[in-house]
Amino acid sequence: MKYFEYGQKEMDWLIQQDKTLGEYILQRGYIQREMQGDLFECLVFSVLGQQISNKALDTVKSRLLQKTKITPEGIVCLGVEELKSCGTSLKKAQNVLDVAKKINDGTVCLTTLKNQPDEQIVKTLVSFDGVGVWTAEMALIFALGRKNVLSFGDFGIKKGLCLLYGHDKIDKKTFDFYRQKFDPYCSVAGFYLWDKANKN
Repeated sequence: MKYFEYGQKEMDWLIQQDKTLGEYILQRGYIQREMQGDLFECLVFSVLGQQISNKALDTVKSRLLQKTKITPEGIVCLGVEELKSCGTSLKKAQNVLDVAKKINDGTVCLTTLKNQPDEQIVKTLVSFDGVGVWTAEMALIFALGRKNVLSFGDFGIKKGLCLLYGHDKIDKKTFDFYRQKFDPYCSVAGFYLWDKANKN
């Protein structure tokens, strides 16, 4: 199992940068976060997992892995009907196939993409059917290990900010204030905001 790589350096920087978050980091200690495989695998399971429980996604994953390896070629060879038979909807099956086809035929080169800036990666990933900004940002964190991602579209991040700092809601201006404050370790700050949100 691979985990997101960060350590005392990033924690100490955030502790010094923001007293409130710093106190929570000191109280909570190191948070280990699992990575979600390579970029393609992360995209496939992110699309399949939209609006279903983790348990349901695990069932779909298990069935899919019994049929093929999670590679662009493997998914393309399966086709829509076989993907559907794993327990997913027609739309999701079509979206996963769209991702696989564009990578398999060279429309998008993941090897080249991995070396691009965060903004360019998000722009490219959202060109896939069924991949929105939030999904792309989660892929940045949990497939590519990017350290400076804080997703405005993530409910848990906003909830964590509200709970930690006493806000009723988080608008874009307030969110950007915290994103600038946590830069360049927004992803690590996000782990603690998710943790805070999940404890309430």
